[in-house]
Amino acid sequence: MPTTPAPEQTNTMLEPRDRFIAALNRRPLTGLVPHFELVFYLTMEALGKVHPEHRNYHQWLQMEPAERQLHRRDMADLYIAVAERFGHSAIFLHPNPGTDEETMALVDIIREKTGNRYFLMRHGDATFSIPDGNHMMEFAFRMADEPDKLKQEAQAMVDQQLRSADRLQAHGGLDGFALCSDYCFNTGPFLSPSQFGEFVTPYLHQLIRAYRQRGFYAIKHTDGNIMPIIEQLMQTQPHALHSLDPQGGVDIAQVKRLCGQQVCLCGNVNCAALDTGTDAEVIDSVRYALRHGMPGGGYIFCTSNCIYTGMRLARYQLMLETWRKYGCYPERM
Repeated sequence: MPTTPAPEQTNTMLEPRDRFIAALNRRPLTGLVPHFELVFYLTMEALGKVHPEHRNYHQWLQMEPAERQLHRRDMADLYIAVAERFGHSAIFLHPNPGTDEETMALVDIIREKTGNRYFLMRHGDATFSIPDGNHMMEFAFRMADEPDKLKQEAQAMVDQQLRSADRLQAHGGLDGFALCSDYCFNTGPFLSPSQFGEFVTPYLHQLIRAYRQRGFYAIKHTDGNIMPIIEQLMQTQPHALHSLDPQGGVDIAQVKRLCGQQVCLCGNVNCAALDTGTDAEVIDSVRYALRHGMPGGGYIFCTSNCIYTGMRLARYQLMLETWRKYGCYPERM
């Protein structure tokens, strides 16, 4: 079960997991602000191994039990190596195959190897996200033609996800969920605020409330311009918002003013700057995120998306160098 450290314990002597939880609970910290990434895909360049999500499922089907266990341990070792090398306080598990059983197996191995050093989470959203191009028109028609049926499907998705959460809770070892349904384009949400309030918000609220009741933490991720629906996102009471996308016009300074007393903020180093900008633009983006995210606590440092395939590892390393230089809380806040 997740545990909440007492305020007087939130210092540099705590394990990364405890510092991450302190940030989620908006408790004061000293020392380096916690950091993680939803995904770090550059495992081949950094560590010479294929990321677990990119491994061949068909090969898994052909493996003997002993081979599967070796595969699990190799994936766990890779997650731990990434966290240790890059200073992550949390590990977002992408079990492959993506079953509850494989999640439990990875959790057990990582806990065996590291104890409670890292906050462990997996994907746990069950709300409608932006439909792909082949189904967007169909979804729009269904909102008008069969709204009740669409809501029944939304409820069924939540119910199914909570059955999974119950299994993971009974097993133990998992700290929370990253809710990764994307709702927004750079120009705004794919649904109007009123439609979002009808087809998404009630189910997101129900899901997060149930996670909290089970002792899990909930980090709500969505890219794009969330500002037209940010009040509704706050109503669902996640522990944290990720990723506060600057490419969608989301200003972490504005979000901190609006929501910083209610929710932990995760972000928002500009991935476009990391990918195609100058070194100076990367440093400026890091410093802006730290300057406006850190005050008062309740902040976790990360990019505005993830460290995706094709990004230069050197740019991520520059981001981390800047974080270590400017991302420290004083000994007394």
